[in-house]
Amino acid sequence: MCCLWGVAGWVRIRARVRGGCAVALRSGSGRTAQLRRRSAQELGRAEGADALGGSKTYPYGSTSTVRSHVLAALGVLKVATADQIRRLTCPGHKDNKAVRNACLDLAKHGLTLSEGNARDGQKLWGLTPHGLDAAAEALARPASGMGGTARGAGRSGAPHAMAVNETVIAITRTPPEPTRPVRRSQAATFEAADAMTSSPTAVKLRAGIGTVASWSTEVAHNLPSTGRNRSAVQTDAVLHAPEAGVPVLLVEVDNCTESADVLAAKFDRYLRFFRLKAKDHQGHDAPLWRTLYPPTGCEGHPPIAVVFNPGTRLGEVALKNRMNRVMDLTRNIWSGSYHRMGGYSQDEDGYYDYADSIPILFTTLERLHTYGPLDAAWWRCGHGQWQTLEAALTNPNDIHAWHQRDDELRRRREKQWGNERQEALSPAWGHRPAESMDAPRPDRWSTQEPQVANFPEPSP
Repeated sequence: MCCLWGVAGWVRIRARVRGGCAVALRSGSGRTAQLRRRSAQELGRAEGADALGGSKTYPYGSTSTVRSHVLAALGVLKVATADQIRRLTCPGHKDNKAVRNACLDLAKHGLTLSEGNARDGQKLWGLTPHGLDAAAEALARPASGMGGTARGAGRSGAPHAMAVNETVIAITRTPPEPTRPVRRSQAATFEAADAMTSSPTAVKLRAGIGTVASWSTEVAHNLPSTGRNRSAVQTDAVLHAPEAGVPVLLVEVDNCTESADVLAAKFDRYLRFFRLKAKDHQGHDAPLWRTLYPPTGCEGHPPIAVVFNPGTRLGEVALKNRMNRVMDLTRNIWSGSYHRMGGYSQDEDGYYDYADSIPILFTTLERLHTYGPLDAAWWRCGHGQWQTLEAALTNPNDIHAWHQRDDELRRRREKQWGNERQEALSPAWGHRPAESMDAPRPDRWSTQEPQVANFPEPSP
């Protein structure tokens, strides 16, 4: 209902802004336009919140599941883009809009923050100290073992952190799951999947290893030092996936920005750390790394995988030369020591002792994206060929392999000796062949007609 007092009178307009509120506007004055703009802004926020399904607590409409995914991913990766978080935790989403909304809602509560952009222009997200505690709750880990927040890493684009994130995503390969509340056409999805599978150039979805909770990044292994200079070797990522046959795998990501000598020198520090001893619960000396990681199931120290990410910096030949250089510089670390053994073999035979060696594996980020971690994507130093991860982690010429060879030679030798003894027992020594034992014997008292000898007839 409008009430007019002259030409320049007041006009009362009832505007519904969310929940209903009356705004008095005076036509023809400067304050009228200001009130109109304020009402339009409030109405736009209300309509935007309704469109996103938001609330006062989470105005961007994120779900608790996606917020938990974001906390878990950032708790492991420390700094990542929304697209990397989506591909690691919820690849079933069509785009990264749900992840961005979750990051914004968590930022409103002081759990996430953005300090810069990656080199491709995407916004980088990280955790605050309070967000690190929330991530420890999402990952079911103690807060003391979560590490730092990587504050300030995004100001330079974080190229090394982005490569580590891509390595984790390429090895994990989280399978996509149906999403909610977005409704999708299952028939269309299945038809698209069938079309991709039937295509001759289709790339099948390959299985990965572990989950986001199986990873830890920026793990420091402290070395003994004197004074205030603390020495440590820092691992880019550590994988714990015993359900996939990988109790522990240390991962180093190389962007090929340093020399091969610098990369090889890091393995010397690893060997120093693995040789450290500590007292177990019985007071005996035991390797210190056993207090941090489970037994590997193989002889030697925990394996280390080097993932080369040359990008456009190195060509194929230069990358191969870099791998050979690192392999030559670390030969005394991965080769083991040879021991001569006797046994049933007449030729020289022995085994390699890997008790004080580190299994070193090579691969590239492009190869992991193409073949996956369970295919022949790994080059074990000393094996001389591309292998699966299971084959690359085994030692084909260790003491166990020698025992297997010796047992096989013993069985063959015993079989040969048995055949020789059987051939030596001939009929001249009172041995009757097996087929003559079943033949019927003639009766010695039976009457037999004498056989007449065929003598030659006399000549006339």
